[in-house]
Amino acid sequence: MANDPAKRAKPIVVVAWAIALIAASGATVTATAQDAPKPTASSLADTAASHLSRGQTSEAINAYSAALADNTLSNDRRATLLNDRGVAYARAGQVKLAVEDFNAAATLFPEYAAIYNNRGNLLVSLGLLKEAKKDLDRAIVLAPGYTSAFNNRAGLYVRLGQTADALADYTRAVQLSPQTPAPLAGRGKVYLTMLRPHAAARDFTRAVTADSRFVQGYLDRASAKLMIANYQEAIEDVSRAAAFDVNNPEIYVLRGEAYLALRDLTAALKDFTQALTLDPKHVGALQSRGLTQARAEAYDEAFADLNRAIELDPRSARAFAYRAFVYKQTGQVGVGQKDIETALTLDAKSGDVLWAKAEVEEAQGMADSAVADAKLALAWRPGSKDALELLQRLDPGAGDDRAEVANAGLIEGWRVMRRGTQFEAVNDRLIRLAVPLEMLSEGTPKLISWDIQPAPHDGFGILRFAAGQLQTSGSTHDMQMAALVDVAAQRVVTIVPDKQTAQDAAKSTVWTFEDRRITIASIDGITEEFPLEGTATNVSALAAGGALGAAAGARRLSSGAPTGTAWAPWNDPVGMPRAASSSQPKPARTVQKKKKPKNIFELLFN
Repeated sequence: MANDPAKRAKPIVVVAWAIALIAASGATVTATAQDAPKPTASSLADTAASHLSRGQTSEAINAYSAALADNTLSNDRRATLLNDRGVAYARAGQVKLAVEDFNAAATLFPEYAAIYNNRGNLLVSLGLLKEAKKDLDRAIVLAPGYTSAFNNRAGLYVRLGQTADALADYTRAVQLSPQTPAPLAGRGKVYLTMLRPHAAARDFTRAVTADSRFVQGYLDRASAKLMIANYQEAIEDVSRAAAFDVNNPEIYVLRGEAYLALRDLTAALKDFTQALTLDPKHVGALQSRGLTQARAEAYDEAFADLNRAIELDPRSARAFAYRAFVYKQTGQVGVGQKDIETALTLDAKSGDVLWAKAEVEEAQGMADSAVADAKLALAWRPGSKDALELLQRLDPGAGDDRAEVANAGLIEGWRVMRRGTQFEAVNDRLIRLAVPLEMLSEGTPKLISWDIQPAPHDGFGILRFAAGQLQTSGSTHDMQMAALVDVAAQRVVTIVPDKQTAQDAAKSTVWTFEDRRITIASIDGITEEFPLEGTATNVSALAAGGALGAAAGARRLSSGAPTGTAWAPWNDPVGMPRAASSSQPKPARTVQKKKKPKNIFELLFN
């Protein structure tokens, strides 16, 4: 019944029971939250480190701060956390807070080397080089095997222009951590400034071998390849970098430079245009595209690009130099001369500026001055295709301005030649080969030996030479380098440290020639392998001292195996090895003269 008191009370009991159950559940949840253990300083530090490794600096800073809230931490432990938070602050761009953390950490734990390394590196980035050096010196004193400290101090020396000290510190860092890309890349860049592109390329190769995704390593190696005119290999390296960083405009600028050197104007223009699509204010891309357009006789577009580059960077010597070249090409030599004067004021030692100056001088009828400046351009920018072409145009023999170095170890037909500050070994019977003799210090190289390998690897020789002294950690080492030469192809395969002598102790590189490869265990702790497939030339007549001759008319089978009389490049009437890929004559190619494009659109899209 509706008026039954018992039935009316029942819902009230159910509601009361539900409220009690909810209250009990709430009490249980609250008790669980209160009983949960608080994260420890160690677990918070681990969390912070994880955030920092993923680039999450704000989260890392918060976690480190939570860990530092623990009042029971020892001074040493607090110092390490302050150091780590300082790194996070530095990466977040909060320099003042980073320095404060490093200072506090040094007060609590003055023997902790990482503090001085990190603070020193931060001071380098701020340009406070004197204070930074004190910190990095301190880090190395506390931890003589600290790779990062040597690497960072080397970078400091680069900033100070102390090349020899930078090279010594990078070398020490490489010795401590042979597979770490950073010191290898750093030393490679120093080698580039010393005009030692082969040594630089070797370090960059080791860097990208250690880290196959090391984009800057590929770009740096491409720069080294450009210096030795290996344009196609440079393009391959830049393309590898593009696979990992497709939106980096520097990649397309560098590859465009390689295409421009090959005079593939269409490919160069596409790359420079892609760089400008990614960064419309990229001065380097504008400069280079302007020069490329001038080469394509698209002068209006060239002026537009170079004028824009100068507008963005009025101190760009290259932009003024390239514009001077365009003025010269369009018959406005007087205006071009004014741009050259401006460019020389901005950078009188630029290879590009000196080349453009030579171009203007040629138009003014000053051939001797043009030749002299083109040679000087090559000294400041080795491998400059523009300067080389100008020299060949003015005087086909003008490009060879080498002078023979006396008392440099004349061995088995080899001579040492000097061009500017650089040295190379030449052999008149290997007319397409010049072996760079890259020095480690001041002085002149001296040839030591020329060893042809025994069969079946007698297509290869090792040219050894004294390369000066190497300074490392206060020690001086006499260094011997060695160039592995592919005689048939007349090319240098690699140049490696071969022998090091100091205080009556010596160590040497181990060379192992096997069936299809050579293994080089270098004295700097790195082992490299090179394939030997495709070359089986018999030049054993060279093994005996100075016996360079061999019977004329020798030939090679299509397999590349030697037959009968020994074959050598000097037996060929033109000093070049015969093709080994086919015993049948190749059909003549039909060469059609290309129609010159009328405009930039036609050049790009044909």
